[in-house]
Amino acid sequence: MAVEIREIQPTKRNLLKYVHFPIDVIYRDSQYFIPPLVTDEVNNLRPDKNPAFDFCEAIYFMAYRDGKIVGRIAGIINHVVNERSGKKEARFGYIDFIDDAEVADALIDAVTKWGKSKGMEHLTGPMGFTDMDPEGMLVEGFDRIGTTGAVYSHPYYPKHMERMGFVKDVDWLEFLITIPSESPEKMVRVANLMSERLNLTTIKYTDRKKLVADYGDAIFKLINVAYDELFGYSPLTDKQIKHYIKMYLPFLPLDDLSMVVEKDSRELIAVGITIPSMSKALIKNRGRLFPWGWKYLLDAFKHNDVVDLMLIAVKPEYQNKGVNALIFNDLIEVFNRHGYKYAESNHELETNSKVLKQWEYFETEQHKRRRAYTKEI
Repeated sequence: MAVEIREIQPTKRNLLKYVHFPIDVIYRDSQYFIPPLVTDEVNNLRPDKNPAFDFCEAIYFMAYRDGKIVGRIAGIINHVVNERSGKKEARFGYIDFIDDAEVADALIDAVTKWGKSKGMEHLTGPMGFTDMDPEGMLVEGFDRIGTTGAVYSHPYYPKHMERMGFVKDVDWLEFLITIPSESPEKMVRVANLMSERLNLTTIKYTDRKKLVADYGDAIFKLINVAYDELFGYSPLTDKQIKHYIKMYLPFLPLDDLSMVVEKDSRELIAVGITIPSMSKALIKNRGRLFPWGWKYLLDAFKHNDVVDLMLIAVKPEYQNKGVNALIFNDLIEVFNRHGYKYAESNHELETNSKVLKQWEYFETEQHKRRRAYTKEI
């Protein structure tokens, strides 16, 4: 039977099918795929729920054969990023398909035609609406479990991308870090020196409401300035910042959050956000909180030997000055107290030497690689 491509309107019912397809079909038997929380994923795809639609537009397609779903894809245009880069670029994302050239071709062709109709000249992905969404296609590390929220893909995915004429745009690397029993001596020296020389200190909060009141906005505004020049970065708007404060900060383990401030002014200079790995819990609950999925997540917060390093952001004028040493010197003691043995980095641009340099203090394994592909359309 021929492949049929259908545009999917972003209703809750349609999007539930769209989100469940990779969970229930493509990766049903995978021990490495980490399902997203279904409710969060559906809301992220809805224009009435995701503030990124203030400057993005999107279209969703599903591929059918013989009445069965065999693939899905999203087309996205981030107008802010295009204005900043000067490119006329459409993104593809949320791409999943059976190992079939006709299906892969039909999905990409649908987004290509849509992008052209909008005046776009390039197609790049996998990318989401903004950097707060998963990005990149796995090209190395297919036999490893990723971090919470990371995209998994079967080994045949990149083969089809290359067959269709896509080429590498950029790669991200991921690392597995062995957590030492105490902070490395060299790192402690650097942390102490930078604390004295730059008049910096780390702070902790035990009151979540006070954290939000004091530094909720500041954390995300720091991310904006720290990541501003990175590949495809889309600055968070005030509306997005309020959205993410409500979405993430109520659940963030405060002990695993490290903030570096200027001692006198208390200005936020750097932040390290980490959480106990939710990956195995999400595999168990298949992205569902009910009836018992919430229990797996709660257990992961209490009993875990892996911590996910979600992000580290440092004000540009303080980068390359050893400020990261203060964050890790603070967190290593916390990690050991909680029994974490390993840390998983989130994806980091292979060209971002400032970030990659921070692992020199630790025993690490670069175990996964993700790629954004691009081609003219």
